Amino acid sequence: MKCTFLGTGTSMGVPVAGGFGSEHIKGDPRNQRTRCSVWIQTNQSSVVIDTGPEFRIQTIRSGVKRIDLVLITHEHMDHVAGLDDLRAFNYAQQGSIPLYTSKQALQSIQSRFDYMFGKNKYPGSTSIDLSLIDSETKFQDLNITPLPYNHGKIQVQGYRVNDFSYMTDVKAIPESTKELVKGSKVLVLSGLRWNPEHPTHLTIPEAVQIADELEIPQTYLIHMNGYVDHEESNKKLPSHVQLAFDQMEIIL
Repeated sequence: MKCTFLGTGTSMGVPVAGGFGSEHIKGDPRNQRTRCSVWIQTNQSSVVIDTGPEFRIQTIRSGVKRIDLVLITHEHMDHVAGLDDLRAFNYAQQGSIPLYTSKQALQSIQSRFDYMFGKNKYPGSTSIDLSLIDSETKFQDLNITPLPYNHGKIQVQGYRVNDFSYMTDVKAIPESTKELVKGSKVLVLSGLRWNPEHPTHLTIPEAVQIADELEIPQTYLIHMNGYVDHEESNKKLPSHVQLAFDQMEIIL
C-alpha cells in the first residue's frame, strides 16, 4: 500500500492568504503546506481522505488519475471544499464516486452542496454517492474502520485503512478509539504547533505523547501551522515521530 500526503497544512494553509506571517517561514519547500488530504493506493483501490480547497492542484501535482472512494473526516471547509473537483473524475471514470463519512458530515455536505443532490441537482455537477460509515467496512481490498474522536465541540471521524491510521484535527481520543488504532504500522496525527496549548487541536508535544502511548512503529504529524519549521522540528522529535510534508510518499 502506498500513501501520498497531498496536503499537510492547517485550516488556512501555509502561508495563509495574503502572505501574512510569511516572514516566519523558512525557505524549505516542505514548509509550504496545502490543506490536509491523503491518497491511498493499492493494487485494486485508489482512495482519498478529505478534499480540501487545493484538491485540484494536489491531484495534478501528485498524478491522481482515478478515485474509487472518498472518505471525509468532518464537515469543516478545509476538508470538503474540493468536492466539486471530483467532477473531472466523474467524467473520466464515467460514473459516480462513493463517499463515506459520519452522519453529521453527511448532512452538512448535502446542505452545503445541495446543487449536487436530488431534484435540485445541477446538470453536469459532481456525482457522489453518500453513505454513512460507522463500523468496520470492506471496500475492495481494504478494511476501513472509522476512528471517532473529539475536535473541540465537534466529533471527527478518522479512518484506519488496513494498517494505516489517519487522524486529523484531533484534540482528545477516547480509549475505545485508541484500541482500534493499536497494532497499526503507521499513524498519522495532527500536531498544530509546539505551544501554547490550543482549545481544539493537539500541540506537537501532546501528539508525541499519544504516539508513545499507542506504541505505533512510525507516526507522521500533519496540520502544522506556519510557525512549525520542518527541519528544525524533526531534529527535536524522536525518530518514530516525524513531520509529514506535501507530496511525501510512504509504503506500507
